[in-house]
Amino acid sequence: MYIFSGGTVMNIQIIGTKKCPDTRKAERFFKERGIKPHFRDLKQQGLSPGEINKISQGVGGIDHLVDRNSKEFAKRNLKYLGKPAHEALEKYPLITRTPIVRNGPRATVGFEPDTWAEWLDG
Repeated sequence: MYIFSGGTVMNIQIIGTKKCPDTRKAERFFKERGIKPHFRDLKQQGLSPGEINKISQGVGGIDHLVDRNSKEFAKRNLKYLGKPAHEALEKYPLITRTPIVRNGPRATVGFEPDTWAEWLDG
């Protein structure tokens, strides 16, 4: 946990994959500002149902979490996603759009440096 001027508390978690260029850029963004984020690799541990709910609420809905352009999405033939996206994200974590960056109840999906800078400015 990091506390900035004005009492802003930062506890940054980055969820993605090591091969994702945007995930690496997100890690670099915070490290360059003296914040060591906690990284979680989706290949090793997917999102829990509770995490999916909380994150989707913070980013405008569950559809924002699904990467319909991912190789995994095509590989699993999910073009006509018959099951709810929530179940698909649990079963196939690599269809998750990355990076997911969390700071307490706040979250972003994708590379969002302007939003993260706002978090730092508090």
